[in-house]
Amino acid sequence: MSETLPNATLDAALAEAREAYVARNPASLAAHVEAAASLPGGNTRTVLFHGPFPLLMARGKGCRLWDADGHGYVDLLGEYTAGLYGHSHPVIRAALDRALDRGWNMGGHGAMEARLARLVCARFPSVELVRFTNSGTEANLMAIATAVAATGRRKVMVFDGAYHGGVLYFGGGGSTVNVPHDWVVAPYNDAAGAAALIEEHAEDLACVLVEPMLGSGGCIPAEPTFLQALRDAADRAGAVLVFDEVMTSRMSAGGQQARLGIAPDMTTLGKYIGGGMSFGAFGGKRALMELYDPRRPDALPHAGTFNNNVLTMHAGVAGLEEVFTAEAADRLFNRGEALRARLDAAAAERGAPVRWTGLGSLMAPHFVRGPVRRPADVADDDPRLRELLFLDMLGRGFYLAKRGMVALSLEVGAAERDGFAAAFADWLDARGRLLAGKS
Repeated sequence: MSETLPNATLDAALAEAREAYVARNPASLAAHVEAAASLPGGNTRTVLFHGPFPLLMARGKGCRLWDADGHGYVDLLGEYTAGLYGHSHPVIRAALDRALDRGWNMGGHGAMEARLARLVCARFPSVELVRFTNSGTEANLMAIATAVAATGRRKVMVFDGAYHGGVLYFGGGGSTVNVPHDWVVAPYNDAAGAAALIEEHAEDLACVLVEPMLGSGGCIPAEPTFLQALRDAADRAGAVLVFDEVMTSRMSAGGQQARLGIAPDMTTLGKYIGGGMSFGAFGGKRALMELYDPRRPDALPHAGTFNNNVLTMHAGVAGLEEVFTAEAADRLFNRGEALRARLDAAAAERGAPVRWTGLGSLMAPHFVRGPVRRPADVADDDPRLRELLFLDMLGRGFYLAKRGMVALSLEVGAAERDGFAAAFADWLDARGRLLAGKS
C-alpha cells in the first residue's frame, strides 16, 4: 500500500461525511446563512463553530437535544461542563421561577448570594472567602489581579495548552487577544521543569495559574507529583498558587484539590456552580480575599453589575443544596471513569490508535498509541479523524464537541452511556481501515 493511500481514503471518507451532514440539515444551514448577515461567520462563540456549518439547536430536555431539522441527540457535550444539570432540570427550573416571581435587577444585596457563598466555602476548604463574577474568564482575570496586587510582582506562570478563558489561551503558542501580562509559559506535567522556572523567576513571580486537568487542551490530567511540586515551589518563591477548577470542581464535592489533598492559595470556579446560569467565582485565603473588603480604606475594587444576579444565585443554591450533593458528585465521577475505561478497552481490543484521557465525567479522544501526559504527546494527532468521529457520532445520534470532548451531565443515564460505548465500538469497526493508516 502506498504511503498516501490512507490519507486519500480518509479525505474521501470525510468529504462523504460532510456531504451527508449538509443533506441532513437544511434548516441549520438556512439559519447559519441568515445569522452570517449580522454575526461574523454567523457566530458569537468561537468554540461552537464547525464546518460545514454548525447545528442550530431548537430545544433540550433531560440529556437530549433536538436540532432545527428535528433530529434528536444524546447530549454528551454538556455545554462544555456548564450543563451539569442537563436541560430544564425541575429543581433548577423551580428556583428560577421563584426568583422571577420576586423580581430581578434590583440593584441591591440579596439573601441568596451569602447563602451560595457559604455553600462554596464549605465545599472547598481552601476557599475561606469568595467573590462572584459572571464567567470563569472573569474569575481567572481577578485571581491574577489579586496575586499581582498582593505581591507587587508582575509575572504570571501558566502552562502550555492551558485555557483559562477567552483572553487567557495558551494552546498552540497562545493567542493575540490574550491580556498583556508578563507570561512565563511552562511545560505541563513537568514537575522539575516548572519548579526550575518558578525558582528562576521567583523575585518577579506573582502567581502560578494551573488547571488540575487541561480541559480545552485535551482533558489531560495533572499528575499529583506535578501539582505538589508547584505547591512547594510557589511556597518557596512566595508566589500565589491558583487552581483553575472551573471544569474540575465537579470531580468531587470539593473539586480535584480535595481528591488529591493539595490546597492552592486561590481557586477559580464557574460553570455549573451557578446552576448552569452565567457564573464565575474566585476565592481563597482570607488574607488575600480581604483585600476586597470595602470597609477597608485601601480596599481593591471589584465591580460587576450581574455578579450577584438573582437568577444565578437562586439556581446555584438549589443545585448545590438539592441536586449535586457529595454523593451525587462521587457517583458521577465513577460513571465517567467506567465509561472512559470501556471506550479505551474497545480501542485496545481492536488495536486501534485511540486513547481516551480525562478525569471522571470529562474525557476526550486522541488518535495516538502512546501515553498522553502533555499537549506535545498529541502533536501528530490527525484532526481529520477527530472531525470524522464527530460527524459520524452525530449521524448515530450523539452530540459531542467537534474536538471529541465529552462532559457527562447528571441526566446521562446507563442506557445512554451503553449506547455511546456501543456506537464508538461500531465506529471503530466501520472506520478500522482508516485508523490502521495511523499505525
